[in-house]
Amino acid sequence: MMKKWWHDKVAYQIYPKSFADTDGDGIGDLRGVISRLDYLKELGVDIIWLSPIYQSPFVDQGYDISDYYRIAEEFGTMEEFDELLEETKKRNMYVLMDLVINHCSDKHEWFQKALADPYGKYAGFFHFVKGKDGKAPSNYRSYFGGSAWEPVPGTDLYYLHMFAKEQPDLNWENPALREEIYKMINWWLDKGLAGFRIDAIINIKKDLDFPSFEPDGPDGLASCVKMVEEVQGVGEYFEDIKRHTFAKYDAFTVAEVFNMKENELEEFIGEDGHFSSMFDFSAHMLAQGENGWYNSRKPSFKEWRDTIFASQMRMQKVGHAANIIENHDEPRGASRFLPEYAQNEAGKKMLATTSLLLYGIPFIYQGQEIGMTNCRRSDISEYDDINTKDQYMEALRAGCSVQQALDCCYENSRDNARTPMQWNGEKGAGFTDGTPWLALNPNYTEINVEEQDKRADSVLNYYRRLTALKKAPAYGETFTYGEFIPDYADQDGGFAYHRKTEDQDILIAANYGTEPCTLKLAGTSAEVLLSNIGNADIRAGEIAEKGTVTLESCEAAVLLLK
Repeated sequence: MMKKWWHDKVAYQIYPKSFADTDGDGIGDLRGVISRLDYLKELGVDIIWLSPIYQSPFVDQGYDISDYYRIAEEFGTMEEFDELLEETKKRNMYVLMDLVINHCSDKHEWFQKALADPYGKYAGFFHFVKGKDGKAPSNYRSYFGGSAWEPVPGTDLYYLHMFAKEQPDLNWENPALREEIYKMINWWLDKGLAGFRIDAIINIKKDLDFPSFEPDGPDGLASCVKMVEEVQGVGEYFEDIKRHTFAKYDAFTVAEVFNMKENELEEFIGEDGHFSSMFDFSAHMLAQGENGWYNSRKPSFKEWRDTIFASQMRMQKVGHAANIIENHDEPRGASRFLPEYAQNEAGKKMLATTSLLLYGIPFIYQGQEIGMTNCRRSDISEYDDINTKDQYMEALRAGCSVQQALDCCYENSRDNARTPMQWNGEKGAGFTDGTPWLALNPNYTEINVEEQDKRADSVLNYYRRLTALKKAPAYGETFTYGEFIPDYADQDGGFAYHRKTEDQDILIAANYGTEPCTLKLAGTSAEVLLSNIGNADIRAGEIAEKGTVTLESCEAAVLLLK
């Protein structure tokens, strides 16, 4: 495998609106990010990814961009962004921005010009399509519910929006549109960006016949995903983007990809793939309900573990995946993936251990490193997220009670990850001196950076030790390029795998069960590199005496086998 500069890095996602507010308006800002760079450096972070900070009406929290060349006033100025780039470079850190190019905002100049002249040049930047029999061109349901088509005022045309109606889809068939997008991407890379996280990119290829499909719900609509899955040739666009932009700068690109066809993995992230990496959502997909959050399910531990193992075996043959426990679109991993008895500090450290040492590039989401959790709300009005509100109504229409619908939101809402960062236990959680844009999780008084920074056995300090171990010169090659080999799969609650090179064999072993779990080790001895509950000396003694390691419930250990 050709070695790349990003292979051995640890990445951290910042949701700027909820990270750190320095001007008291309740909204995080770039000055807040700058103020926390030393904290991130100490955590072991190399790459920071900023969720969208472009000018936006914030219908979908910045994923509706009205000007790709401007920083939203809520976040600061372009001068502050340039300062952020300079400060990260001083610390040998890199910055990724979010690249949202499947759609823009309906307030973008292009779309406003398209509405003003629905048959002119800028209408060609979008999908303006004639209706059929006075109705929408096809029966697509948008990702956020309702028809994916919206009438163009004063015409018999409709425009396509696979997300909110305020997010019209861009027409990638149009060379003039592509030229504008490439110019914009290169403008940011010229500034010194290290690359991009690429949003919803699989959606850019459309079947321009826009065929209807068999309805998959009582609304008579079919998910727009069906069209995405049926259409061919999206890779040609990806190669075109790469050739005109990313490849010129050796940029790191990590794609958000769903609905990829089975045989396309190597094309996407192989040696000369479209992207440097892509997020592994395989475990997250297990919880998805067929019709929505109201019939989502909790996979068994074995199903979850085996899904991760299967994905690792598949990914490592091709390239470096981006591994996540949570992100801005998912609930908190500690609440989703840990059984109730393990939703404590030992369990959170265990989850970190089994995730961060997988083959691939770990992405930590803000607050994950202190074990932030889902936040229960008492009324739907307390949520901000557009998708949560849609799923709440969907649950009510399906016959759920108000409390059942709220329970669905507690388990699945994107707002769980968007509550402000919990820096301390004082009013505003150290996030703001004002009123936070989204109410804090009440547990900030117990779970916060300040408290954990002072306590050696905290989740935060464990994350610091874990990233340091991953990048330690003695083991970095194994944790970056070592083969992933599952082991002890027959142990109830056992989550164990090796990272192995010709010279080293490191076993990562954890016990997600309720009863102690004893593993017979291969070889004559082992060195305990890390233990999440401080049992290194005890475990070393047991290994030396018996050649076994016994893990208590919620215990994880990293062992150098000899």
